[in-house]
Amino acid sequence: MERVILHVCAESAKMKKVNLSLKKPLPRRRFLKGVGAALALPWLDAMQPAFAKTPGNVPPRRFVGITLSLGLHAPNLRPQGQGRDYEPSLYLSKIPNVLDDVTVISGASHPRVSGGHQAEGSILTGAPYSRNAVFKNSISIDQELARRFGSQTRFPSLTLNVTESNSPAYSENGSMIPAEFSPSKLYKKLFVADSVAEQNRQIERLRQGRSVMDIVSEDARRLQRELGTGDRDKLDQYFTAVRNFEKRLSESENWVRREKPVVRSKMPIDIDDNNAVVERMKLLMDVIRLALETDSTRFVTLHLNGNAGAIPIEGVRQGYHGLSHHGRDEEKIEQLTLVETEIVAAWGAFLEQLKAHDEQGSSLLDQTNVLLTSNLGNASSHDNKNLPVLFAGGGFRHGQHLAFDQKNNYPLGNLFVSVLQRHGVETNHFSQATAPMRGLEMV
Repeated sequence: MERVILHVCAESAKMKKVNLSLKKPLPRRRFLKGVGAALALPWLDAMQPAFAKTPGNVPPRRFVGITLSLGLHAPNLRPQGQGRDYEPSLYLSKIPNVLDDVTVISGASHPRVSGGHQAEGSILTGAPYSRNAVFKNSISIDQELARRFGSQTRFPSLTLNVTESNSPAYSENGSMIPAEFSPSKLYKKLFVADSVAEQNRQIERLRQGRSVMDIVSEDARRLQRELGTGDRDKLDQYFTAVRNFEKRLSESENWVRREKPVVRSKMPIDIDDNNAVVERMKLLMDVIRLALETDSTRFVTLHLNGNAGAIPIEGVRQGYHGLSHHGRDEEKIEQLTLVETEIVAAWGAFLEQLKAHDEQGSSLLDQTNVLLTSNLGNASSHDNKNLPVLFAGGGFRHGQHLAFDQKNNYPLGNLFVSVLQRHGVETNHFSQATAPMRGLEMV
């Protein structure tokens, strides 16, 4: 029995293969060139001038995941007590105005994830990782949301990093999505008008991609008659994906000629110093806020990698990565505390800005889940357990500390199930997770 392999090609993604067992030999085909554009839409530079429509004109729900490659020093983050009567820690004391909007989660991690830094790809996917096994990543929570709801905005999602490096966002086939690291380029994509010639180039690329998919659909229908039941189900799933891609392309073309939103904020000036990761983080969060306010996107990730040297903060003399690997050296911990205090304070200021923005009678924070987490619970020992987790906004009852077992950690992926359910997805599964997070209640 011969097999035919259908190749799904993307401009910025790896080739994905689907094997179909056939009852008789058929010609081998390659197709779906340009599918990556339908998924990630990297060349859609025009934004809509106002909010996208939602059923019943209800404010849309959003998700922002801010991830840290070097974690947060647990003694400075983990509060005393649990429930709603906990005592804020050093870091939490720096964000007093939003603590009622934040759930602090301790004793959580991704099961079967180890490997220290190398497990960074599992932060938002929860995919099992070990140095001793072949790793196959899965879709990240932001991209799962974008896959379901991303067509409702100009950008299905935004993937960002403070420097030119990796990202925590992964597509359906486990490929990492490249991150934008320039605040000014991001601002231009969102708010600076394209020329007519550039608009025409975007539309032509959309139409070319769609015409290829039309051919694919015909080929899939032809194959369907010659497959067994099991392989026919596989083809049905594949064909559904093809239809979704076509739908996204068709909708995307409608966005191209729409005017971009007008914002009062000026275009940010990029910071050349690669060590100024906290200031770069603040600039990108400013643009993220504008993107959410104008409903240009609803799903964002921002990664703070740990390759910086001495961060320009008074009292910090050594490199960020080296400070995180402090080996309990008090001088290093003191400097690390200065860095991480600024990171948490910047995250809290971002929440305050979302909270201050009114959206149809509620705040933007009320409609936006904002997560701060890492793949490392203890960067000094490269431990992937007891991860730092701060979770805010988005229609949950916050103002609490969910303290799970420090030795037998609670599955962090259950938080992602809660996020999916809050967005209206009827599921109890995401990656390894099989239930919503215990103790996290919807409003």
